[in-house]
Amino acid sequence: MLSWVAAATAVLLAPQSAIAFEGEAPARAVRDVVYRQIGDTALHLDAYIHPAAAKSPVPVLIHFHGGGWARGARPDDWTGFRSYLASGFSVVTVQYRLAGEAKAPAAVEDARCALHWVEANATALGFDSDRIVISGTSAGAHLALMAGLLPETNAIDAPECRSPPRAAAIIDHYGPTDLAALGARSGGLHPTVTSWIGAHPDAADLARQMSPVNWLSASSPPIFIAHGDADPVVPVAQSQMLARRLGELGVAHDLFVVPQGGHGKFDVASREAMTKRIFAFLCALEIVDKGACSDEN
Repeated sequence: MLSWVAAATAVLLAPQSAIAFEGEAPARAVRDVVYRQIGDTALHLDAYIHPAAAKSPVPVLIHFHGGGWARGARPDDWTGFRSYLASGFSVVTVQYRLAGEAKAPAAVEDARCALHWVEANATALGFDSDRIVISGTSAGAHLALMAGLLPETNAIDAPECRSPPRAAAIIDHYGPTDLAALGARSGGLHPTVTSWIGAHPDAADLARQMSPVNWLSASSPPIFIAHGDADPVVPVAQSQMLARRLGELGVAHDLFVVPQGGHGKFDVASREAMTKRIFAFLCALEIVDKGACSDEN
């Protein structure tokens, strides 16, 4: 099995379709905003504001990059998110603490704080706090799931970031959902999970606590899941299990499986089909403004 870190450079930044969504550029970019300060460490985010936000609140996408919780960075610009901007979204991309800086649950705390920041700045930036969509790729998808699934009261949130808003939906691109199961064949935790969780007597318990499937409930936000059935990094069974649990709970969801798809290495046709499915899902939830929902959706 490939390491998540080695595969990080091949991961898609975000769903996009240059053909179907050539849409509009953001009206303005708010770069390098400090959304959280932990001691000497400042965490930054970038916000790309949709032109319509000047007149009325628009939906907002919060995106977390992949990289096995150990590498990677938020994208340098907004171009990987054309499909969202074309559909009326503002976009926020987030830096979070990596494993070399702080072990779990630090990155989850940061993700929840980013969600908290979006609500706190909704009025100033024209965000609709009732239409927050959280997305991510690989380990970033795991953080998106954790940020959206944790209940209002939990033992993980940092005191200054408690009670963030409820996500309207989560977009999960091939994220790990059961960290304990990833290393089941070897009888322990997957090495990439261990590098983030840490090697200590309570590692297995913490891995379970950091597993999104263990936070599911009938009140969980709707979730769109995309995964390649030939993914050598995060097995597609992780997403299939998530979809099965969501179905059992009666939570709205959609599982898009890419035949012969690797870890984000989807062909152009599959990427375009996935993007259409994502926006059909968001349109059905009435997160996207009706004017951006075509008859095909």
